[in-house]
Amino acid sequence: MREKVFKKGDVIFSQGDRGEYFYRIVEGCVGIYAHYGEEGELKLTELTKDQYFGEMAVIEMYPRSATAIALSDDTKVLEVAGDEIKEFLAADPDQINALMKHLSDRLRNLTKDYNDVTEVIGELRKGQPEQRSEGLLERIRRHVAAYRANKASLAESADTFNEMNAESHGTAWKDRVQMYPKGTVICREGETIHCMYDLQYGTVGIYTGYGTDREQKLAELFPNSFFGELGMFTDEPRSATVVALEDASVEVIYKDDLAGLLEKNPPKLEMILRNLSYRLRYRTNRYLEACALVSELMDDEEKNGGMSPELAEKIAAFKPRLYS
Repeated sequence: MREKVFKKGDVIFSQGDRGEYFYRIVEGCVGIYAHYGEEGELKLTELTKDQYFGEMAVIEMYPRSATAIALSDDTKVLEVAGDEIKEFLAADPDQINALMKHLSDRLRNLTKDYNDVTEVIGELRKGQPEQRSEGLLERIRRHVAAYRANKASLAESADTFNEMNAESHGTAWKDRVQMYPKGTVICREGETIHCMYDLQYGTVGIYTGYGTDREQKLAELFPNSFFGELGMFTDEPRSATVVALEDASVEVIYKDDLAGLLEKNPPKLEMILRNLSYRLRYRTNRYLEACALVSELMDDEEKNGGMSPELAEKIAAFKPRLYS
């Protein structure tokens, strides 16, 4: 770990670089750009003191998806190598919660963007360009811009969810393990519960509208899977219901437990971080795929004055996929 100082305009890392380090801003400001210095350059976000960047490439050993630029003179960052993560977190256990919250916030915001673009596609299915409101057109433009700026990074993660889940990480607190018979609701959509879950045994299903005529099964999870992380750091209600599809056991983990995991069960903490990073990358890919569909429609209408039958079929067949 080392502190590094950059002048305004200095490149901290470039899109496509191998991810060997992640960073926490000590002083100053950093901009994250797609296609920096190229045609179509786009600033994705601006980060300030105590915020992280570059962590996903390190956690998953994946190429950088963007370029980081110092936006102010004397921008100071703490540079942490991938094999120093445990040392970094042990030196200040509060950073565990901070890093988890950072990843959770990014995933939550991305989920909102994904839900919005799926609503936009629902509007586009109606095929009535002349009736689109200015608000809808602005949403379309935003998602098209996101796709064009990030399409080069549209790729699957180096890890698959199943490969991650095949690695057992055991139990940290045996008194936190709870048993759920088949058919039991573990957590319910709309509840506010500040914890996450580690599925130790059995299979669970994730649903929206569970028990209603709107019921939709989003995914199935298997042992050594995590769920409910976003509920740890916010008062926002749960976005889905989780149900035991067979007899299952889960370990309940609270945010105050995360620092203890570094000592009691480091592999579990690593898996939680990898799980969040993977979900963020997976959902980014699904978001960009949906944005690509919107972009294709706008190009089609501009060139041909309407939607082609082939594209209309693709839009009609589109289904949201928040989970792998």
